[in-house]
Amino acid sequence: MTIPAFSLTRRALVGATVALGACPTALLARTSGGLIAGTYVNEGGPGLVPLTHAAQGWQLGAPVATIRNASFGVRSAVTGMRYLLDEQTQGAVGVYTAGLAKLATASTLGADPCHAALSADGRRLAVANYSSGSVALFDLDRSGRLAGEARRIQHEGSGPNRERQAGPHAHWVGFSTTNQLQSVDLGADAVFLHRLGAGGAVDTSIAYRTEAGAGPRHLARHPKLPIAYLVTELANTVTVLRALPDGRFTALATLSTLPKGFTGASAAAHIAVNAAGTRLYVSNRGHDSIAVFAIQRDGGLTLLQHAGCGGHWPRLFLLREGDGEMLVANERSGNIARLAIGADGKLGTAAKGVALPGVVFLSA
Repeated sequence: MTIPAFSLTRRALVGATVALGACPTALLARTSGGLIAGTYVNEGGPGLVPLTHAAQGWQLGAPVATIRNASFGVRSAVTGMRYLLDEQTQGAVGVYTAGLAKLATASTLGADPCHAALSADGRRLAVANYSSGSVALFDLDRSGRLAGEARRIQHEGSGPNRERQAGPHAHWVGFSTTNQLQSVDLGADAVFLHRLGAGGAVDTSIAYRTEAGAGPRHLARHPKLPIAYLVTELANTVTVLRALPDGRFTALATLSTLPKGFTGASAAAHIAVNAAGTRLYVSNRGHDSIAVFAIQRDGGLTLLQHAGCGGHWPRLFLLREGDGEMLVANERSGNIARLAIGADGKLGTAAKGVALPGVVFLSA
């Protein structure tokens, strides 16, 4: 299928992203071990690909062709189990050992699952289904295996962008506590709060509502402060949110993820905070950059830099602070670029890195 240069209806292109605990910054690998990369098959991806580090840089291993369309995945800090999404119309999640031995597959009860999160105790798994605008909630046993079928939590709402927001599109999930789950919805311009009660009861309300048409995509929590950062795909902004004890958020400030004067088409994507809570990074697809913000002591942001991503359409990036590098999955140019992370948190000039068609996910 030919993909238009700046088409933003990304789920329509898919026929049919290791989270530790609750934080999306959990795509933060602090070791120098091997990695895995997920690819879209309809964009030429060979399946799930292992990466190993050699003297000359990262190298691709033999792909696992049976793990297709792994657009995101999480790994349990408690059991070591991996949960990899299969982003298709009939969405599914696969359960694997740390060594990628398959244990089970289950329906996510929705279309095009694109994000997942584990509760801190490793006993619950949540999955965001983009096209159906719903969340699948699984209970896990002590070994990390699925304990029964998923429960489906349906989002409601729409936005003014009729092409992208005709209905709800769940794009991110995260646990703030074991019994408190938030989900970000691009179509509904909202962050939903799901309070999980006894016997499978779920009480859903609005945790935060963006400006109409903003299209919120992902959220990252500060590791030390009661602060979160919400990136919008359609408005290309990042909003500083104060996290309230009851699971809701209030906005403190909103900044653009793009340079002043830029008028081209772009769509913000991934967001992550460094381990020290001093730098925030956001990828810009179209402008093809990584925006770097300094985080102030109160959680506020100041723009430091826009660094070239080393390719086209930076879907996701992986911070590897222990090795002083950021790896960027550039979906449309089909490469994993490497950018050095300086002592000040700024990024160096990107090296194109290894070629991998349809790459959309990286994890340790």
